[in-house]
Amino acid sequence: MSEQNKAAAKRVFDAWNMRDLDVFDEVISADYIDHDPQNPFADTHGPEGLKRLAQMYLAAFSDQRFLVNEQIAEGDFVTTRWTGTGTNDGEMMGMHATGKSAVVQGITINRCQDGKIVESWGCWDALGMMQQLGLVQSATSATT
Repeated sequence: MSEQNKAAAKRVFDAWNMRDLDVFDEVISADYIDHDPQNPFADTHGPEGLKRLAQMYLAAFSDQRFLVNEQIAEGDFVTTRWTGTGTNDGEMMGMHATGKSAVVQGITINRCQDGKIVESWGCWDALGMMQQLGLVQSATSATT
């Protein structure tokens, strides 16, 4: 079961990379809940909520790519450590395009049931992304 769950979680990243968001209908349950506090569409359950999130980020980073660095599965849960890259060439949540590139690390934990993802928890470096894009000032040393 763990290998099947890992494959379902990886299919989400692969579909996102291929811009084939209809795959979400196959691997995301109808009552899917995303617990990522960075997701402005978390109240939209099922594959539609994840599609809206992907569309938002793809509009803001048209060359966006995910690399699955590693996966660990136990029981119904899959943890995926990933790296996302892209150039901010579109508007995102009211912020103008910067033309700058960002590399972001993150971890997603999925709970699977009957071969589909039913819940997700995400933790990723949103502050680091904003700093790389020049939208938030980077921290400076207190000794300088």
